[in-house]
Amino acid sequence: MKGAALVAIAACIGNFLQGWDNATIAGAIIYINKDLKLQSSVEGLVVAMSLIGAAAITTCSGPISDWLGRRPMLIMSSVLYFVSGLVMFWSPNVYVLCIGRLLDGFGIGLAVTLGPVYISETAPSDIRGMLNTLPQFAGSGGMFLSYCMIFGMSLTTSPSWRLMLGILSIPSLLYFVLAVFYLPESPRWLVSKGKMLEAKRVLQRLRGREDVSGEMALLTEGLGIGGETSIEEYIIGPADELADGQEATVDKDKIKLYGPEEGLSWVAKPVTGQSSLALVSRHGSMVSQGVPLMDPLVTLFGSVHEKLPETGSMRSMLFPNFGSMFSTAEPHFKTEQWDEESVQREGEGYTSEAGGGDSDDNLQSPLISRQTTSMEKDMAHPTSHGSVLSMRRHSSLMQGAGDAVDGTGIGGGWQLAWKWTEREDKDGNKEGGFKRIFLHQEGVPGSHRGSLVSLPGGDVPEEGGYIHAAALVSQPALYSKELMDQHPVGPAMVHPSQTATKGPIWSALLEPGVKHALFVGIGIQLLQQFAGINGVLYYTPQILEKAGVSVLLANLGISSTSVSFLISAFTNFLMLPCIAVAMRLMDISGRRTLLLTTIPVLILSLVVLIIFELVTVSSVVNAAILTACVIVFICCFVSAYGPIPNILCSEIFPTRVRGLCIAICAMVYWIGDIIVTYTLPVMLSSIGLVGIFSIYAVVCAISWVFVFLKVPETKGMPLEVITEFFAVGAKQAAAAKNE
Repeated sequence: MKGAALVAIAACIGNFLQGWDNATIAGAIIYINKDLKLQSSVEGLVVAMSLIGAAAITTCSGPISDWLGRRPMLIMSSVLYFVSGLVMFWSPNVYVLCIGRLLDGFGIGLAVTLGPVYISETAPSDIRGMLNTLPQFAGSGGMFLSYCMIFGMSLTTSPSWRLMLGILSIPSLLYFVLAVFYLPESPRWLVSKGKMLEAKRVLQRLRGREDVSGEMALLTEGLGIGGETSIEEYIIGPADELADGQEATVDKDKIKLYGPEEGLSWVAKPVTGQSSLALVSRHGSMVSQGVPLMDPLVTLFGSVHEKLPETGSMRSMLFPNFGSMFSTAEPHFKTEQWDEESVQREGEGYTSEAGGGDSDDNLQSPLISRQTTSMEKDMAHPTSHGSVLSMRRHSSLMQGAGDAVDGTGIGGGWQLAWKWTEREDKDGNKEGGFKRIFLHQEGVPGSHRGSLVSLPGGDVPEEGGYIHAAALVSQPALYSKELMDQHPVGPAMVHPSQTATKGPIWSALLEPGVKHALFVGIGIQLLQQFAGINGVLYYTPQILEKAGVSVLLANLGISSTSVSFLISAFTNFLMLPCIAVAMRLMDISGRRTLLLTTIPVLILSLVVLIIFELVTVSSVVNAAILTACVIVFICCFVSAYGPIPNILCSEIFPTRVRGLCIAICAMVYWIGDIIVTYTLPVMLSSIGLVGIFSIYAVVCAISWVFVFLKVPETKGMPLEVITEFFAVGAKQAAAAKNE
């Protein structure tokens, strides 16, 4: 995990610079106004230029990152930060200053939009939430340090606003160096472009191990968008053994899985019975039955998380990580038993395994091999009609009814497997069927009605034991209908590079699962902006002034301006331990649970603020209660509602359109930010603080309802499984409407 954590920390410097800039301009604008004699409208424009720049760059940052990659955009962000700092340091007039602020906004937009995406795509699923909370921590840390700097400079005789703004270039240099020389490209993006060898090397570095073929297979399966996905049930036990009373289908549908010990093999057979996930899929949980508006997607995710053991390993050991996507033949299974493409390669003299040619165009079939983890030896060379990564049907793993499968642990108790079945049509011709399966264990060894749990590290079923498993079954991501029509020897699979530029990505936004995810992402981002954090932060200095803090500091000889900076620094300092706690809980309690727990506290804090703004008990009591409410609100907000919308948005979209969808959600975020920022002074003068806090309380209540009904729990789940669930959930939601 060390490699992924260090990469996430480096990627968070962009968010640190955003926080730094937000605090710096808040302090520097006082001295800018004195120096340049700005009108109020121009003063507002100087502050807002970064918001305008961030919103503008967001419109194109997502599609460009899907095209060029995440890393180049982060490098561009660091360059924009550096240049903007120099421009603001030099700016002789307000026009040049506005240009510098606009460039700064471009850098902010890229960093804030793509940072969480990059971290999600590089982090292991079991610590993804913790690492994706780092941007929030970095942003608050940047604001705290910036306010401390401004407070120190305000104590001098003639503070320089140009120096305040220009210092931004110094940390941006560190950001640039790390982005260029340390940050790797996202492995998921590399796989989406067919750069398998480079993706493998990046994963090896991030995970700190040589064998990453299982995760490579998972990333390849994440390239699919849409498609028909079904939920099935299996009984899994030692080879050819099932528990008494369990009725299974015929053997030709069985899936063979390989156990953690050499020679131990298990068989999975489809059943209709006890799977919690499948029961929820068919009938809905008791919760959704009691709440008609509950999204079926929420109950589907909930069925996975409801009864996970507290100490259960995120990495199930039921199936070892053999790293096999397609079963391969032993060396003596060559000649006519190899697939058509292999024969073609031998005839054309492609580089052999001994030759070791390390390039994506020289990767050999099959996609991922059980005998080796070297991707340069595994991938097929693309041909003019699209490569066929074919299974060798006569291999040693293909015994028995022509079926074979191999499983890999992919985190969160999920297993990745494939099955190949043959059947005869009415004319007697054999047809092959190739399916990808995400398996999730249910129950413990020997139990007939197990809850959804992940077996801890050493808990391997004893001989004769069995477990239930829920399965998401779909076509593989690289399946090609066009190649199936050509009757290939094996499954019709194309090289990822063949699909990299296939069709406009905008069309994917119409897929039901993607639309469903966009609804959740846009909704949570919009509600977060109107939940009140900006208003409370604006109000904090007044609250602390009522508490007598400013008077106390003024008696020490500190000016009122310096006091406001110190109070702001203190407010941001309070956020840091709360965010640190949230980092710990994000992958334990989960995103949904944290939101449902903290939002009521936000509502209560706002209600108390309203009451004590209307009713005055005594000045001391009022000041103490108002101060406590502000602190509680800020701490609860930054521990959940602050970071979680960005975390969710970076998790719920398919790889090929993740950048585009994130850009849409980020655009909503920035528009909401601009609206709140510019309406706050107007609302203060029209309806006052009581009216503003009342609106915020109502929005928080709506937020809780929205989270309860529409936002699923995604902790610990691989990104590819999450997007698959959204596809299933959208399908079920449509079916429920039709009923």
